[in-house]
Amino acid sequence: MSPKLILRIFLPFAFGYFLSYLYRAVNAVIAPDLTAELGLGASALGFLTAAYFLSFAAFQLPLGILLDRYGPRRIEAGLLIFAAIGAGLFAWAENVQSLILARALIGFGVSACLMASFKAFVMWFPVNRLPLINGFQMTAGGLGALTATAPVEMALNFTDWRGVFWVLAGLTAFAAVLIYFGVPEREAEDRHSTLKEAFQGVVSVFKSPLFWAVAPWTVMSQATFLALQGLWVGPWFMDVAGLDRHATAQNLFWIAASMTMGFLSWGIVSDRLHKIWGIRPMTVASVGLILAMVCLLLITFQGADQWMGSTLVVWMVFGFCATSGILPYAALSQSFPPHLAGRVNTSLNLLVFVMAFLVQWLIGAVLDLWPTQGAGVYAAAGYQTAFALLLVTQALAAVWYFKRR
Repeated sequence: MSPKLILRIFLPFAFGYFLSYLYRAVNAVIAPDLTAELGLGASALGFLTAAYFLSFAAFQLPLGILLDRYGPRRIEAGLLIFAAIGAGLFAWAENVQSLILARALIGFGVSACLMASFKAFVMWFPVNRLPLINGFQMTAGGLGALTATAPVEMALNFTDWRGVFWVLAGLTAFAAVLIYFGVPEREAEDRHSTLKEAFQGVVSVFKSPLFWAVAPWTVMSQATFLALQGLWVGPWFMDVAGLDRHATAQNLFWIAASMTMGFLSWGIVSDRLHKIWGIRPMTVASVGLILAMVCLLLITFQGADQWMGSTLVVWMVFGFCATSGILPYAALSQSFPPHLAGRVNTSLNLLVFVMAFLVQWLIGAVLDLWPTQGAGVYAAAGYQTAFALLLVTQALAAVWYFKRR
């Protein structure tokens, strides 16, 4: 991997994904402000935040076709303009309906940030290095998640959440310009196919037994991780562990730091194990996802009074291990022809983000089944029930994978 490719291909797409993950996670810190200003319940807060996932998911299949036909440079740069507009609308909005629309527009605008980068890496980097370079890309996203925690909480001492989103709007517009003018053009492999042929490629992905062997466990594990890390970990620390806002932001920072290390480490470990012993990325991912389930089991069924000494450590291990769920993207890319790479990844991403929308929203709906313990304080039993349901679905999906691998 030459320095020129790192500078002109990796870094621009990494910056775009940094912003995408920052948008995804920032509501975990500003949730108390949104709740106080708009009087939101848990279900409404979950739906507002999850609108990002819904619009993100809705565009994944056409995105795969567009990436394979027109290439990642033009598609991501164009979409990021919509994300910048959405961030500006979010900063300006005066009611929950406008915030939902803005959040959905942001999700649509950043919907290509990961998949376009994966497509670009398939086009420019050796296929055997994809798990490694994909891991570096996910690390950039982890840095975005880091920025969405304590740094955003500190920024709120100088401005409000609206000011934060005006800054994000400007940075997103800059990212669009950087990618469009900085990334070199390379003709897409599928540029001359018809739309019918492009759609048939999507159908071939969804008809693949290999895809359906891998997808359920990947989808449930990543949807759980996205829903918790993007919103509900923060309220959990305040409602169950009894931490204040500052301590919660600090804990979110360390969880995001462990997540970032996970993104980096799993890619490197998978790359080394495959080169030395021929161990497949999905085998490595399975180990990580099982460990993440064990951590969530401990989080779910430990008593709240036992948490002050160990809660952060367990959540950090969960964040580290759950990031192994990125390895199936590279595994599937290696198992399909290169011209289908965009559609393979976006097909999997469609399922992940539809499920993330449902999980993030439904956690709020479950919490609303219990009386609040105060202004915006949700019952520990509600969290326990919601997390237990997520564990059951992940366990069933894991059994499905091991029976069909």
